[in-house]
Amino acid sequence: MVKGYYQALTKELHDLGYRYVVNAKGSHEKWMKGDHVLIVPRHLDTRHLANKLLQMAGSTKKF
Repeated sequence: MVKGYYQALTKELHDLGYRYVVNAKGSHEKWMKGDHVLIVPRHLDTRHLANKLLQMAGSTKKF
């Protein structure tokens, strides 16, 4: 079982053309692609949230 989905999610975001911008509030990061912004938690432990973030990024991949 995967211990957290952060690394897999950020790799997929990078492959989709998103880039890391800056640390956001708390333990979150801001990722951008054009005008689209995603806030990604560094402690991403549930696949449901990881899948929702992928969906918001425009990916069809699921964990």
